[in-house]
Amino acid sequence: MFAARATGLVKLAGLCLVAGVLVAALLFPVVGGMGLASNRAADTVDQTSGELTKAELPLVTTVLDMNQQPIAYLYDQYRIPVPSEGIADTMKAAIIAIEDKRFFEHKGVDWQGIARAAAKAGVDGGASQGASTLTQQYVKNYLAFVVGKGEKEAYEKATEATLGRKISEARIATQLEQKMTKDEILTGYLNIVPFGNGTYGVGAAAKTYFGTTPDKLTVPQAAMLAGLVNEPSRLNPGAAVEPAIKRRNTVIDKMRENGAFGADPKVAEEKAAEYKAEGIGVVPDLKLLPNGCVGAGDGPVYGFFCSYLIDYLEKAGLPLDELKRGGYTIHTTMDPVATRAAKDAAEGQVPKDQEGIANAMAIVQPGGDKHRVRALAANRDFGNNAEAGQSAYPLPSEVTRFGTGSTYKVFTAAAALEKGVARLDKQIDTPKTYTSKIYKGERGGYTVKNAAEGYKDKMTLTEALATSPNTGFVILEEQVGLNNVVDMASRLGLRESMNGVTAKGEPIKPGEQSQGETVKSENRGSFTLGVGPTSILELANVAATIVSSGTWCPPTPVESVTDRNGKPVALKEAPCDQAVSPELAAALANGLSADTKTGGTAAGAAGNAGWNRPMIGKTGTTEDHWSVAFLGATPHLAGAVMTFTDGVSPQVICNTTPPRLCGNAPGTTGVFGGSVAAPTWFNAMKPLHENLPPTGLPPADPRFR
Repeated sequence: MFAARATGLVKLAGLCLVAGVLVAALLFPVVGGMGLASNRAADTVDQTSGELTKAELPLVTTVLDMNQQPIAYLYDQYRIPVPSEGIADTMKAAIIAIEDKRFFEHKGVDWQGIARAAAKAGVDGGASQGASTLTQQYVKNYLAFVVGKGEKEAYEKATEATLGRKISEARIATQLEQKMTKDEILTGYLNIVPFGNGTYGVGAAAKTYFGTTPDKLTVPQAAMLAGLVNEPSRLNPGAAVEPAIKRRNTVIDKMRENGAFGADPKVAEEKAAEYKAEGIGVVPDLKLLPNGCVGAGDGPVYGFFCSYLIDYLEKAGLPLDELKRGGYTIHTTMDPVATRAAKDAAEGQVPKDQEGIANAMAIVQPGGDKHRVRALAANRDFGNNAEAGQSAYPLPSEVTRFGTGSTYKVFTAAAALEKGVARLDKQIDTPKTYTSKIYKGERGGYTVKNAAEGYKDKMTLTEALATSPNTGFVILEEQVGLNNVVDMASRLGLRESMNGVTAKGEPIKPGEQSQGETVKSENRGSFTLGVGPTSILELANVAATIVSSGTWCPPTPVESVTDRNGKPVALKEAPCDQAVSPELAAALANGLSADTKTGGTAAGAAGNAGWNRPMIGKTGTTEDHWSVAFLGATPHLAGAVMTFTDGVSPQVICNTTPPRLCGNAPGTTGVFGGSVAAPTWFNAMKPLHENLPPTGLPPADPRFR
């Protein structure tokens, strides 16, 4: 007994000392900070004073499709701010009753509470309780979750059990009481405090646990939420039902004691008993807001677009950490109908669980002032479960490590037309084999042959683009100059593929060359055969540039961005530019218009789809058959498809139904661009064009004929 009393006296003395120090500290002016300035959130916590009310709460960013339907949410803290009038009196009464029943009497620091806690400690050795006001808790939570961004170190700094922290907290609380009304402090507290399961603030909590809004909270609901503030993880009503009910009932009793149910004790007791008799009341499946690219809408399908959007916004000046706190509304260009069509077409050719083979598609809407990305899809679902046919790699938008084959002949043709080396109706040489004296191979000159028998020794450029003889385009590449062909690829749209990655498709490190620079410096004659890393989205944008009268624009996923207050947010997007003249673009479009006609490499795919519209098109197949591709466009929509090996060890993709990997043995028959990639394109684009006018291609200027 004596030992207990002695311990209590020590605690009493300690609390008295704390009270004295707090009083003394509050008499001094505010200090600029308790630590040196730093960018770290924990140090920012140290430096915060009574200007708390100026900081912005972390909010949820909402991503919308072109029809203004949500496709994803991005956040660190799920919070729905509500004004005072949007919070039921039951909620306010519940939190005051359990956390600070003298809230409306003190000035930020409850000296009576401190004295009461000290007396309790002195009498029976109990722990100190009741000394932290709602205002102080508001300060603590604001420092931890707003100023400190919820980071572990910041949270520990804001809640550490030290005299210095308590002095700072009390000082700021006193300042807040001078700047804010009691109702403002109470509302602010209820909008900040965590309620468990990733929810912050009463707005999100009411929706998550009860599927309602905070203005409609009943007494049992409000009491349960108020009880969660104490220990949200331990009292999780979605899992720990009995502890949550017990805590809720304690809050109800405190509300009764605090007069929330009226002055008549008997009536109040009856009401409390009635409220406590109710069940837990939470919704069967907690209404947790999806977070990230596997989020709202059809996440497994929309995730590839969302992933590209985040990367694009990062480069445009809105990094992910800002998106996850800023409460922005992102109005995107994503067309859910086009995305679903691309997904169905890709998966229709290559099942999503087909081992080692990805089939991805990008769709871009052409235009003279903007190239809107309408769809990014793949046979894979977006996600992290590879065994279920998922992939979190940005398959349709990243620069893949594989080439797109003969689609690169488009760049050679464009450069040749621009330099006057070739014309659409003028014949070019297309021998069966050709050995270049300009480009070097493993044994002297670079020797190339056509992929199939039956090619004529000469044909027009238009015929060559449709039937794709390798020799003719290597000869053209010699005549126009390799550097001009590489530059044309970049101008028309392969800007990241040529200038942003190495020849292996990897990010450029200091001292390394870009793919385009490497091709030039090593004089790689194989460039026109499309052996280098390529972005499918950029290839689609090449087609969009051609049918946009030669105007290149960045393939943008963003229509507009507004901040939490509805004000427009400017992005640092690359401006459109005239990549080639409108006349050259029209000539190139005409040259690419025969691939879907009889004799063209995509004719079979077009016929099977019942395609009968004017369009541009070009298939591509790499020599090793590890990847194939197709680019195509009408004046309405442009798109590209690439089928490639996405496993650890690249293999030949066999021409079977569906395609499968079949090793790398010599003589293995591989798939072609016209047999997988082109059918994917037509199966997606056919329904998307059903209600669009059959717009023709512009005529070619006679000087290019």
